[in-house]
Amino acid sequence: MKVIILAGGLGTRLAEYTDAIPKPMVPIGGKPILWHIMERYAAFGHKDFVLALGYKADVIKNYFLNYKTLTDDFSVDLGSGELNSLGSAVDAVDWNVSLVNTGEGTMTGGRIKRLRQVIGEEPFMLTYGDGLCDINIPDLLGFHYDHKKMITVTAVRPQARFGELEIRDGLVTSFEEKPQLHQGWINGGFFVVEPEFLSLIDDDSTYLEREPLERAVAMGEFMAYQHCGFWQCMDTKRDQQLLEKLWCDDPPWRGSRI
Repeated sequence: MKVIILAGGLGTRLAEYTDAIPKPMVPIGGKPILWHIMERYAAFGHKDFVLALGYKADVIKNYFLNYKTLTDDFSVDLGSGELNSLGSAVDAVDWNVSLVNTGEGTMTGGRIKRLRQVIGEEPFMLTYGDGLCDINIPDLLGFHYDHKKMITVTAVRPQARFGELEIRDGLVTSFEEKPQLHQGWINGGFFVVEPEFLSLIDDDSTYLEREPLERAVAMGEFMAYQHCGFWQCMDTKRDQQLLEKLWCDDPPWRGSRI
């Protein structure tokens, strides 16, 4: 099953990095967050990736074009320019990566629509290029196949940024410092999608999160896989610093530790 990753947005709230590189290339532990997302899927055997590119697409293309050279050990004859591999390094992977420039100004739904011929008529997985999760992919797929609907989204409850108060008649009855929210499930990405969903997307100006998903809801074809484990997006520098700290400790999303 192909894994589609939306990797073309501007990432304006991470301008410290994204003036120079696209958001999916912002590093966590020396590797782009995009690499971490792909490693999670690959840990469960899903290694056929399609990257929907846009803003600074050349940066992502060059990274994967030169991936083997960047991660392998090698010697180089500076006279002839000949390279000789000294063996694969620890970061060697056997992924198949298709890189498709879907347009710098194209919206999330439009990017998926542009991949119609690449996707074909098979179901596919889909996520954003800026969120990490310890999701169990076989469980997600099992849920999707069981309900037989058009699309499944992984619903998550993110960590609150501030302490949560419960108040009754002015009296604080509970205080939790930065708890996981008890209510308010949100779109955490990590979709499973049937190909007929593409017919709900109009054109390049269509946001995935608006008309297409709203139409799927109205049709009774939109299901949520509720994930109570780790999930963290990277919208700001503060988010990046949190993920960097987690990487240095014991990253819960690390695919190779499954």
